[in-house]
Amino acid sequence: MPGAPTTIDDYLAAQPTDAADAIEEIRLRVHRIVPGVTEAIRYGMPTFMLDDRYLLYLGAWKHHIALYSIPPFDGPLQNAVADYRAAKDTLQFPFSRPIPFDLIDRIVTELLERRRAADARHEH
Repeated sequence: MPGAPTTIDDYLAAQPTDAADAIEEIRLRVHRIVPGVTEAIRYGMPTFMLDDRYLLYLGAWKHHIALYSIPPFDGPLQNAVADYRAAKDTLQFPFSRPIPFDLIDRIVTELLERRRAADARHEH
């Protein structure tokens, strides 16, 4: 049995096609939205890091893709993610429905904006 993945490519190679394709699409979008993002495997999952701190974790499961450490949002974005909220900080996107990549773009953009705002507060 092979060891735990050490890169996102290793992680993808171990996934069924639908999961690997969805994660690869998310990966491409995260890199487009977040300048300077880096990749890691943390807790056995693909992790996108910004300034050596995690920005987003994701994982492939039998029936869904999950995004982790997703805080509550305000207004329209909170309403948009409500159907996918599986736990306080988890969103699940089932394979039985089209993966809402545009919504994931909005989530990643919001996470980036929150990180930048927090960093700006800490600089003062």
